[in-house]
Amino acid sequence: MLGRGYYLSSAVDLAPDMLGKLLCRRFDDGTVGRFRITETETYFGEEDTACHAHRCSTGRARIMYSPGGLAYVHRCHMYNLLTVVTGPEGHPEGVLIRGVEGHDGPGRTGRALSLDLSMYGSPMSPQGHLWLEDDGFRPRYGAHPRIGISYASEEDRGRLWRFRASQP
Repeated sequence: MLGRGYYLSSAVDLAPDMLGKLLCRRFDDGTVGRFRITETETYFGEEDTACHAHRCSTGRARIMYSPGGLAYVHRCHMYNLLTVVTGPEGHPEGVLIRGVEGHDGPGRTGRALSLDLSMYGSPMSPQGHLWLEDDGFRPRYGAHPRIGISYASEEDRGRLWRFRASQP
């Protein structure tokens, strides 16, 4: 299990580092599923026009101002998505989990994990519903522009802040 200190690093650094980690989910029946992370995306501060906290520090984005290590489960269209809050308190940032092995896309990932909005703000810890484990696996990966953010500035749309593990 990765401790709280891991999540206090910058989302810019953690998004590629989370690739290959195991996203663990304790389901309601007590079973634990482990899903290898294959795709992530960085969101970094009020200055990032794609970040939920860009325009507003209240509402659903308020959790992003917390110190790293919390689950920001939020709804997008008809899916529940997971962004892992990262960085220091006061600077809103996080890593969107865009894919896990066998489930491409944040919506499919959310369904595989049975995410629900009651997980909003829960600690990334085995005492809760979600946490990360590191078994030492390090995939090769590529960096790409983020997708689905047509509302963001051209500069922010062009940032290579989407990371995808390469197939062996």
